[in-house]
Amino acid sequence: MSGIIKNQDMLHLKAYITASDANQYSQLHKDTIMIDVTHSNLVQRHIELRFDLHETVEALKHKIHRKTGTPPDYQKLYIKSGGVVIGEIGADESKMLGFYSIQSGMEVHCVDLNPHSASANGGYEDVSKVQKYKMSDEDYDKKKGTLRDWAKHQKAADPKFSLQKHAKEHQALVEANRIYKTTGQAPPGFSFVNGKLTADKKEEENIPPPGADSVEGMAVGNRCEVQPGERRGVVMYVGEIEEIAGGGHWVGVKFDEPVGLTSGTVKGKQIFDAGGDRMGGFIRGKNVKVGDFPERDLFDELDDSDEDEL
Repeated sequence: MSGIIKNQDMLHLKAYITASDANQYSQLHKDTIMIDVTHSNLVQRHIELRFDLHETVEALKHKIHRKTGTPPDYQKLYIKSGGVVIGEIGADESKMLGFYSIQSGMEVHCVDLNPHSASANGGYEDVSKVQKYKMSDEDYDKKKGTLRDWAKHQKAADPKFSLQKHAKEHQALVEANRIYKTTGQAPPGFSFVNGKLTADKKEEENIPPPGADSVEGMAVGNRCEVQPGERRGVVMYVGEIEEIAGGGHWVGVKFDEPVGLTSGTVKGKQIFDAGGDRMGGFIRGKNVKVGDFPERDLFDELDDSDEDEL
């Protein structure tokens, strides 16, 4: 393969990148300059703006106004080279830029004289000053077309529906499609229905929810360790909770660290006081072990997709 570059765009790019400071602007018209514009209140730097030497200071100020928001009457302009002030642009706005011997590569620095400038103190750039919009759970519940609204409709049609279950089924379908595209064969558990790869329907097993035996030996006040994540805490509740669909027995745990999913409430009803958001959780007994588990300062990884915890 030849090492000669034939693409004109690539040639221009190579010329620009490899150009030295001395000849970087050699292809500009003799009356055209490229300068940077900076501002006293802004971090942003407007680089290589083109001007004609016959343009007036008034035109320069109007362009700076559009770029920075500072009106011409509040602009004090300085000429810099290499970061050092070498001159000042006077108040006569009828003078042309060429009068000040401005050259390509130099910088025009604008000092904002407005004591009430909106750009001061990060007014245009500090995003922490922007008021963030927050929606309450009540307002979110009223909105249509949201994930929560969709999940409610799915739950109404299928009482056993859950977002966790849906996510697992969707992940399995994506993987099945990948296998089909790779091998040309539908993986076990999937078949084509009306030309679409679909998971085979399984006969629903009539498995009763966990009973009292699942929480045997657990009592309020026990220290415990919860999986996944080996999270530690104190048992605050043992028993059934009618507000949780599916029934069965649950263990309410107040964690030592904010690694839970609740504050000890279910659908607005307080089952126990966890002491703060994410300090509590309701876990199936199979994932709880009681014993001598002292408190420790560790944040362990939590998988929020676990169906045995609320």
